[in-house]
Amino acid sequence: MIVIPAIDIIGGKAVRLYQGDYKKKEVVGNDILHIAKEFEKNGARYIHLVDLDGAKKGKLVNSNIIIKVAQSLSIPVEVGGGIRNFADIKYLIDNGVSRVILGTSAMEDENLLKKALREYGEKIAVGIDCKDGYAYGGGWLQESSIHYIEFAKRLEKLGVKNIIVTDISKDGTLDGPNVDMLHELKKEVSMNITASGGIRDISNIKALKEIDVYGAITGKAIYAKTLSLEEAIKDRKSVV
Repeated sequence: MIVIPAIDIIGGKAVRLYQGDYKKKEVVGNDILHIAKEFEKNGARYIHLVDLDGAKKGKLVNSNIIIKVAQSLSIPVEVGGGIRNFADIKYLIDNGVSRVILGTSAMEDENLLKKALREYGEKIAVGIDCKDGYAYGGGWLQESSIHYIEFAKRLEKLGVKNIIVTDISKDGTLDGPNVDMLHELKKEVSMNITASGGIRDISNIKALKEIDVYGAITGKAIYAKTLSLEEAIKDRKSVV
């Protein structure tokens, strides 16, 4: 399992939200590139960037800093938030982003998803953001009628190889990930699943490792110092 540190971006600054609520925003850093380089220095093998302004507005907003980070690191970067057209996907990948995460557009525009998969294959991942079992879009603000397992099965049939699953009710809470939800999903699909939301400490990392997910994204736990990224990465019992 790979541990992936997260940087969520609003107004060019690194932030954390509580349960996806933009009104409950905490600025955790002003220099995003510096934070990313520190993660790299501490052994991160991947960086997860989210343009929260973009997710809310439906278009890339913080692309300049995202590209700067992607081009400044020697490790790969994945990016999500507000990516709703093929031109933006191409722009990001052409400028150094290793994996583009589609969310709302994957729910609403199947043709775009198919085109992106044909062109870029495993460079395309899909974020399944859910609450009470149902997928959300529009920067976690729009509830859908699509159950998360149903959505994942649909994505697998289309050829998606990587999904990032976030329980919105857990995100930013440090209450622990929704292991049961992820375990149920693993029974239904064979895609790589990256868990996101609620991670607090090394015990949560180990719990996710036990159900054999591909990756674990953590943000607030690192900033709140309840989880040492370096410890999580170096602990061979937690990360393979």
